Amino acid sequence: MALRLILNETAYFGKNAREVLPEEIVKRGFSKVLLVSDKSLVEAGVTKKVSDVLDRADIDYEIYDEIKPNPTISNVLGGVEKCHKIKADVIVAVGGGSSIDTAKGISILMTNPDRTLESLAGLSDSVNKGLPIIALPTTHGTAAEVTINYVITNEDKQVKMVFVDPNCIPCLSIVDSELMMTMPKSLAAATGMDALTHAVEGYITNGHNKITDMFHMEAIKMIFANLPSAVNDKNEDAVENMAIAQYLAGMGFSNAGLGIVHSMAHQLGAVYDTPHGLANAILLPTVMRFNGEVCAQRFREILCEIGRPDARDLNDQDVINTFCWMLSELSKAVGITTTVKDTGCKEEDLEMLAEKAMNDPCRPGNPRETTKEDFINLYRQAM
Repeated sequence: MALRLILNETAYFGKNAREVLPEEIVKRGFSKVLLVSDKSLVEAGVTKKVSDVLDRADIDYEIYDEIKPNPTISNVLGGVEKCHKIKADVIVAVGGGSSIDTAKGISILMTNPDRTLESLAGLSDSVNKGLPIIALPTTHGTAAEVTINYVITNEDKQVKMVFVDPNCIPCLSIVDSELMMTMPKSLAAATGMDALTHAVEGYITNGHNKITDMFHMEAIKMIFANLPSAVNDKNEDAVENMAIAQYLAGMGFSNAGLGIVHSMAHQLGAVYDTPHGLANAILLPTVMRFNGEVCAQRFREILCEIGRPDARDLNDQDVINTFCWMLSELSKAVGITTTVKDTGCKEEDLEMLAEKAMNDPCRPGNPRETTKEDFINLYRQAM
């Protein structure tokens, strides 16, 4: 069976990398930009760091910032309406996963006007490549700038719709670490743990391969080495390394898939509006302990690369315990100590959450088969 690998065309990295944006827009023949961001970034002046570059180059743009932290169908449809109104021929997305995922939804509906978002959920069968997207991430976590995935909330059904669609991948990514420096500590911590979840789940998922293993392992090493300094000290080198690490994880999981940490986290976001990275951080140690029954050797390999070479001689249970402890300690080191209960979840919600998690597209990628009862127990343990 052939191994498929999909990556975006071009990426720039480094402080002030956003300065290449006008040149790339002109070179690609674009004339009108829909600048997609969210209100908090606009108010904080982060979006302005990009719009100023466009202003200096006299590039025509309009901003669309009607985006929730867990973006909704209506957020996407509002963007489509705006995109048509201004006759944009390129989308510049500035933000974390919320902004970039919204941009992807807009992009696909712009070129596939006969489809609804609901009809494209899961393994999307869109026909046409989306309207071009240039993505500038402001968090070191989601890696939406390099993936073929996006997630949109259906508020009526209280479910997150996961889309897997090669037609949505940005044509250009500009990973400018300076855009990440102003993140609040809580957001930097949550998005960093999101990147770690991508890398760990990608490394053990059923779809992993030698190429994605390389991306994921390097990302894991870089995150353990840099996340505390990036979050607690705003160390510029650490933030730069986290920007690269999350991108590596994105290249991996976009091609290998994920597992049930994401299946469960999606439901916390849809039902309680829990930030996605925080939901992943809360659930990661609990789910990895569950997966350890079939993944101890993969955990051993990771431990040997992140400062625990003694793991070669540990029995499987000690490997699982050590790995899950290190995940928990990293979360604590960046200030994440919340539990599922803190999201607003109650015991009577667990069956509903488990039912939704069973239907999540990430579930089949998990290395250990999972039942509805397993999900209930995992949510309960993470309470």
